[in-house]
Amino acid sequence: MTAAGVKAQPLERTAPGGNDSPLQRVNAPRTFFRGFGGTVREVWQYRELLGNLVRKELKIKYKDSVLGFVWSLLLPLVQLGVYWLVIGKFLGAGAIPAYGVYIFCGLAVWTLFSEVLSTATTSVVYNAGLVKKVYFPRELFPLAATGAALVNFGFQLVILLAADVLAGISSHQWPDLAKLPLPLLGLLVLVVWASAFGMLLAAANVYLRDVQHLITVVLMLWFWVTPIIYNVSRVGRTLPRPLYQAYLMNPMAPVVFSFQKFFWPQGQGTEFEFDGNVYGRLGLLLVIGLAFFWLAQRVFAKAQGNFAQEL
Repeated sequence: MTAAGVKAQPLERTAPGGNDSPLQRVNAPRTFFRGFGGTVREVWQYRELLGNLVRKELKIKYKDSVLGFVWSLLLPLVQLGVYWLVIGKFLGAGAIPAYGVYIFCGLAVWTLFSEVLSTATTSVVYNAGLVKKVYFPRELFPLAATGAALVNFGFQLVILLAADVLAGISSHQWPDLAKLPLPLLGLLVLVVWASAFGMLLAAANVYLRDVQHLITVVLMLWFWVTPIIYNVSRVGRTLPRPLYQAYLMNPMAPVVFSFQKFFWPQGQGTEFEFDGNVYGRLGLLLVIGLAFFWLAQRVFAKAQGNFAQEL
């Protein structure tokens, strides 16, 4: 009832043909446990826009840059050179066979993971203008960050393959194609977990901007508890078994192992190779990651209703 005692009528609009039709609310709220399937269908319907957002992410990153995509290769190459020199030579980790390939297996996947998280975290805030003006699934922003990071990962994969060829020529050991499903499964696990974290962080950063600074610190710490530049066998010998098993619960560890198993044949059969069941760990992580992705999307969906106001 209105102040005058007249019952309010639903908002209506006049169609071009003169027929009146009620206004329909865009993105009507749903319960927490419903709506995931509808969002997936919406994302598919807006797949062309998703592609445009991926291209936008790449163009913005290298805007006014002379070298462009070359920068995606320079950073991991510089990191590779520093770690190879300092840790491989000065600190004696060079005993690990084909140490350059060993490092780059981890650096390539870590760069992908960290780029997804850092870019997705700020994706909604940096696109505030679009959020306020037009409706489309807001999940496209963190998903576009994942897509752009995968493009950059493709360039790093070329370097890894080139390093594999050089190491194969000198050692006469080549990747076993029968193990190719391992890195593919590892990459899938990485994308699922990174996308889930990206959606959660993107939503949280809208309400608390400190998140984008906090994630930088978290990624730095996470890097050092992931077996990228040191061998996991030493960790197993140093830590008590319960702590070592807790250490292996890091979802990035099996992903790194999966790439080492295929791209680093020089380490097979040595003490530096992880001898656990990588397939089993990746399968478990994929199941948990898919459940986590569903949860992250539902939290994102509940939070996005106030994005425009917060931005």
